[in-house]
Amino acid sequence: MKELFTYSSSELTAIQLSLKVALVCTLFVLPFAILIGWFLARKQFFGKAFVEGFLHLPLVLPPVTTGYILLVVFGTNGWLGSFFYHHLGIKIAFSFPAAIIAAIVVSFPLVTRSIRLSIELVDKSYEEAARTLGASNLRVFFTITLPLALPGVISGAILAFARSLGEFGATISFAGNISGETQTLPLAIFSAMQVPGQESSTLRLVVVSVVLSLLAMIGAEYLNKRILRRKL
Repeated sequence: MKELFTYSSSELTAIQLSLKVALVCTLFVLPFAILIGWFLARKQFFGKAFVEGFLHLPLVLPPVTTGYILLVVFGTNGWLGSFFYHHLGIKIAFSFPAAIIAAIVVSFPLVTRSIRLSIELVDKSYEEAARTLGASNLRVFFTITLPLALPGVISGAILAFARSLGEFGATISFAGNISGETQTLPLAIFSAMQVPGQESSTLRLVVVSVVLSLLAMIGAEYLNKRILRRKL
């Protein structure tokens, strides 16, 4: 039983890296997801279905395919990666930033969808009434739309955090499985499973993964209930 709570330095590093990737990903994704979610919920334009389909591609593509596409784009010989590498000396693929980029790409559709659906449920008559009273579009958004859509925003943020914690396929393809640099919790579990006699290590990491994901979902439910109580 004692082995279940005795973590090695490499295991603790993997946990810390996962939390750091998830936190950075969530903070980066949220403002862009709010902006795009609002745009898709409130605007009609030619090719909207194509844009929505493109944004949601990471949800249906095999994660390894997503990782490969990121590698083609951001690799040292990729479309953007070659510029960063040859002109700025920055190598993106197989680095810690690559793990963050992979998490952002796979979690962004979930957050955007959650926020878009929440904004679509906001009654437009409230926004129109505020405008007739002289409120600018920006003020309407921050005082009417966003507060009423807040449960969806919070759910989206929690989804981004939880999805980033569990990201595996795109990360291992694009960022690699480098201990201490890109080896996040799912990758550490995968590595431990491949080594005979590492059952205890695998179990410890699995327990942490389940606990973190469960806490994230419980936190989301708790915050949503508090917001709904305040509205009532």
